[in-house]
Amino acid sequence: MQKIRKGDKVVVLAGKDKGRTGEVLAVQPKEDTALVRGINLIRRHQKQSQSQEGGIITKEAPVHLSNIAIADPKDGKPTRVGFDVKDGKKVRVAKRSGEVING
Repeated sequence: MQKIRKGDKVVVLAGKDKGRTGEVLAVQPKEDTALVRGINLIRRHQKQSQSQEGGIITKEAPVHLSNIAIADPKDGKPTRVGFDVKDGKKVRVAKRSGEVING
């Protein structure tokens, strides 16, 4: 079971977006990176195609998992993730508050 999953609210710990929060759009476990909505934005030239218009587009670039932390469900501050067995299921738990992380 992964500590950070798609749909989680995360806080950026390092880099140009330090302190900002966002939602995880995708996780790439092999590269140890994640795409976070509104974080690490880059501008790229896009050639026109049938489905996409041409021009300069802004999109998210991957962020290394070591530079993001899950936001505590109670207060939104960064927390580490632990695992616990509740009702026969393995669940993720915030180390900071002990709350179960939904997702």
